[in-house]
Amino acid sequence: MDQRSTSIRRATAKDAVPIKSLASSLATTFSIDSDAFNEIFERVSNDEGAQIFVSVDERGEINGYLMGFVHDAFFANGAVAWIEEMYVSDLARRRGVGIALERDFETWARGRDAKLIALATRRAASFYLAIGYEESAVYFRKIL
Repeated sequence: MDQRSTSIRRATAKDAVPIKSLASSLATTFSIDSDAFNEIFERVSNDEGAQIFVSVDERGEINGYLMGFVHDAFFANGAVAWIEEMYVSDLARRRGVGIALERDFETWARGRDAKLIALATRRAASFYLAIGYEESAVYFRKIL
């Protein structure tokens, strides 16, 4: 990745619309509801245990985002981090955007004394394996 072409920063309120567009491409089970998205964006943006990072290209356009959390867990004897969502636009893939987003999240999580980062994925396992993650568990869900 050419460091001059992409920068990572914390999301701001003006980033909500492009993040919503990217999140719509990520969503497979649910459709993004604008009112719910706005409420969640506001809540997560103000949560000290959460972070939303965006990747901004050379034109100032957002081409990726990552939303994650840090919370305490008994099994880790402290904090763990969870990547809830990460999406990089098709045009920005294979240009280091995902690695940069993950790296900044990792730095943020380490700053909160997280012992590990975990996530669930069905489309990007090879990406996470390539950047040092290991397969650890099976993911289950129950739609409510």
